Amino acid sequence: MGEVVRFVSKSERERIRLIREARAMYDSVFPPAAPLDEQNDRAPMVHATTGGELLS
Repeated sequence: MGEVVRFVSKSERERIRLIREARAMYDSVFPPAAPLDEQNDRAPMVHATTGGELLS
């Protein structure tokens, strides 16, 4: 069978490039959070208490 080739305009390629570049800059300033499993391994378990009172 033949190969399907999709036309992508120059402006669309530029838009995709700019989005990737912006995402890379954002991730360098605000690193993505670690998955919950990794966070649980590193952080101690903390539970809030109510001083013995039961809340309804």
